[in-house]
Amino acid sequence: MIRAVGFAIFAAALFGAATPASKMLLSGLTPFQLAGLLYLGAAIGVAPTAGRSGGIRLPARSDRRNRLRLLGAVVAGGICGPVLLLLGLHLAMAASVSLWLNFELAATALIGVVIFRDQLSLSGWGGVLCAFGGALLLSLPSGTSGLLAGGLVLLGCLCWGVDNHLTALIDGITPSQSTFWKGLAAGTANLAIGILMAPFHAGLLQVLAALFVGAWAYGASITLYISSAQVIGATRAQIAFASAPFFGVLLSVLLLGESLGFIHLGSVLLFILGIGLLTFDRHEHRHEHEAMEHEHAHRHDDEHHDHEHPKLPESERHSHRHRHRAGAHSHPHWPDLHHRHRHK
Repeated sequence: MIRAVGFAIFAAALFGAATPASKMLLSGLTPFQLAGLLYLGAAIGVAPTAGRSGGIRLPARSDRRNRLRLLGAVVAGGICGPVLLLLGLHLAMAASVSLWLNFELAATALIGVVIFRDQLSLSGWGGVLCAFGGALLLSLPSGTSGLLAGGLVLLGCLCWGVDNHLTALIDGITPSQSTFWKGLAAGTANLAIGILMAPFHAGLLQVLAALFVGAWAYGASITLYISSAQVIGATRAQIAFASAPFFGVLLSVLLLGESLGFIHLGSVLLFILGIGLLTFDRHEHRHEHEAMEHEHAHRHDDEHHDHEHPKLPESERHSHRHRHRAGAHSHPHWPDLHHRHRHK
């Protein structure tokens, strides 16, 4: 649990740096062109790790469900989400956009409850409302342009909310392999659209800078986030990842010279309150597990992985295809790969 939360916070710090960096890179690139380079940078950045274990591969041909999940994650999170974010970034301060990104937390929670069988308590719903209120508060002082920019970023967050849940459910390939395919497909599509829509005027240094930002702020960040979400579920991973906008605000002030006002501080307080409420969300009941077979990173000191390995410590994480027996038990749990059961 602590390791998974740590992964999500580190992912947040890397992704938070992307907003002020992207603001500077947009001076010579269109949103589609920049999104393409960022995601191609992500693919390049994770390629060595993705190819380390048996080469870079897609989910098995027979595993149609995982292939559709990967396709949905590419379209929602790799194409629609970043382009909407960059369009909003054209119209607003990077600090405001950084804080609007916290609506991704609320979007992930809402989509999880409505579509992906997640469950939230009263404190969880309070956290969702605080995150939404903080995002709305930031859009008010800027008038129509602020509302438009905020709307674009919020739509992008909805796309990433769908992406978060789909990505957390992909098994059969490692998080770095999932990130590689998402980066390659989304990067190629966005860059092709961007070049068709407008001339490409960026110089070599600007292209290399965008690829570098993409490798760290998207490639490493997405891989760490997936590793976290597969353990504690997309909504809970998003609680820790919600610190990303605050890293973005800090860097916007330091790098771009933007100022902070009372609106920013009020939004920060609402977001902190929302994150705090979500961390108290607890879900426990007796539930059943169907027999299943899949592949993902796991350890043997939990309640779900009791298959045997010769001379392998229980606490050592490893990945291979394994089988689960059917059973029933009660314990606190999150909507990870093993807990997507229905609730009455």
